[in-house]
Amino acid sequence: MARMHTRKKGQAGSTKPIRTEPPKWSNTNKDEIESTIQQLATSGTSSSKIGMILRDRYGVPDVTLVTGKKIGTIMKEKNVSSKVPEDIHNIIIDVLDLNKHILKNPKDMHNKRALNNKISKIRRLEKYYRREGVLPADWKFSIQRAEMLIS
Repeated sequence: MARMHTRKKGQAGSTKPIRTEPPKWSNTNKDEIESTIQQLATSGTSSSKIGMILRDRYGVPDVTLVTGKKIGTIMKEKNVSSKVPEDIHNIIIDVLDLNKHILKNPKDMHNKRALNNKISKIRRLEKYYRREGVLPADWKFSIQRAEMLIS
C-alpha cells in the first residue's frame, strides 16, 4: 500500500529488464521447479522466500518466465498455499511484536500510534481480500485471534 501514514511521496525504484525467455544459464526444468515450490511450501515457507531460495540455490531468476505462472498460482494449484495472504501475515507479526512492546512499555505513545496504523492497514487489506473472495466473509482481525493464527 502507498504511504498513507507519512508525508513522504515514496521513492522511485528500479525496474526489471524486459525478458520474454529465461537466460541460457538458468534452470529451465519446469517440473523440477514446481516440485521444489511444493516441497518448500509444505515446509511452511512463504512465497517471497521461495522465490529467493529458487534464485539463490537453484539458479531460477524468474519463475514466471520458465513456468508461465507465478509462485502463488503454483501453490494454489498444488493446494499448499496459506489461509491468510502473505502481506497480512507479515503485518500481523509486526502487530504482535508491537503489542508485546506496548504491554511492557505502556507510555510509549509513538509505538501506540504505529500499532494503530498497522491495525488499520490490516483492516483495509482485510476489506479488500473479503471483497475479492480471498478471505471468507466472516473473517475479522483481532489481536487474540492473530496470536492463535500465527502460533
